[in-house]
Amino acid sequence: MRVGVLGATGRMGQATCKAVLDAPDLELAAVVARSSGVGRPLRDLVPAAPEELLVSESLSDLLAAEAEVVVDFSRPEATAAAVEGLLPEGVHLVSGTTGLPAELMDDLAALAGKTDHGNVVWAPNFALGAVLAMHFAAVAGRFYPAAEVIELHHQGKADAPSGTALRTARAIAAARRREPGGTTGESVPGVRGGEVEGVRVHSVRLPGLVAHQEVIFGGQGEVLTLRHDSLDRSSFMPGVLLAVQAVATRPGLTVGLEPLLGLS
Repeated sequence: MRVGVLGATGRMGQATCKAVLDAPDLELAAVVARSSGVGRPLRDLVPAAPEELLVSESLSDLLAAEAEVVVDFSRPEATAAAVEGLLPEGVHLVSGTTGLPAELMDDLAALAGKTDHGNVVWAPNFALGAVLAMHFAAVAGRFYPAAEVIELHHQGKADAPSGTALRTARAIAAARRREPGGTTGESVPGVRGGEVEGVRVHSVRLPGLVAHQEVIFGGQGEVLTLRHDSLDRSSFMPGVLLAVQAVATRPGLTVGLEPLLGLS
């Protein structure tokens, strides 16, 4: 399978390129980035890359390279361009770009899987443990009256809260059997974090972090804590490769890895 990578010079993009190069049944056909490294050999960033593979800035190069699936770890504006430029050409898209506006998600749902159009798998997190933790949190949300989500990421992450935290909070809210209790006042505005459908969410951005999330449930006389830590970006690659292999067989838009893992 011929694979292209959008956002190839970013940290997740580089990890994806390496994972595709290491996979025996995949071929890295083309790589695209916005500006960083354009025109340079990918080998400058990913030593295992073929010498002739250069970083491009045009989606048309993904089409010219006959990429069957494009993996997207970029920014919302680049994802929007990919949706318009790739799906109608029959190219499948696996995207982990977060912070997508609601209208872009609507475009994904409207375009994906139409006749001769490519399919889409979009997920806020490709780490298998993170997907399982979100699933467990939705189960626990049925039984506990209160929960708070704390997500911690590297200081370069563009959006806050993370897509994983948003999805987790909404899953807990949807599973609840009763309304959450009242919250305490704030002597410092914002100290209690933000609120997503009644679930408090806190975002931490620090150097040294990769991607981490803790969900704390409180009940009568007890506390349940669910925590997942991605210590290296290689933790996301098994999920990315799973989505790359599956996207052609899943018509339309698939949200999250849960359906691919039999969790939904």
